[in-house]
Amino acid sequence: MSNKISKGYEIEPLKLDRDLEGISLKSVREHKKLYDVYVKKTNEIQKKINEADKSAANAVYSEIGELKRQETFAVNGMKLHEAYFPLLGGDGKPKGKILEMIEKDFGSYEAWKEDFTATGMSARGWAVLAYEWKDNRLHNYGMDAQNVGAIWDAEPIIAMDMYEHAFFMDHGTDKKAYVEAFFKTLNWDYVDSFVEKHNLYKRHGGVNQA
Repeated sequence: MSNKISKGYEIEPLKLDRDLEGISLKSVREHKKLYDVYVKKTNEIQKKINEADKSAANAVYSEIGELKRQETFAVNGMKLHEAYFPLLGGDGKPKGKILEMIEKDFGSYEAWKEDFTATGMSARGWAVLAYEWKDNRLHNYGMDAQNVGAIWDAEPIIAMDMYEHAFFMDHGTDKKAYVEAFFKTLNWDYVDSFVEKHNLYKRHGGVNQA
């Protein structure tokens, strides 16, 4: 049976016709080109996996082994960008059920933001606020690459791209300025709708459950 080939989709915030606070439209459009490459390469790799000689598989080197390793990088690159782009274009004001969940698990929004910022500043690839299905809590995870540090059995809610391509055009080497800009334009309405769609608030138990 052939693997299902990913197609990607049109990401709504890329229809923006204005600069965001600290993140330019030009930067977002150039960034989106990288996402298009991940979609293309995911399709290309999965097609080659379908055609590869499975009997030659070897942990030292084999075509199927290399394809499988690079598949995780391409697929995660595609999916994390699909989580990232819809977060842009908001007013940056935390609200809704996700805020209640953050306050419950981190003590306060400020404590969560401090930890998430530190996660981003120390990460080489991504900072991700994820919902853990095992303990039903929120966690901030840092990823050194798109396929290094990914946590199984967790739902990414907020994904902040920390690769240089995400901020270099607007901020040069000033990662902190980019992180601050990300928070200023974070679309909390979208985040809250994501939490509602995936029934995370109910599973989390809300603020009244110990």
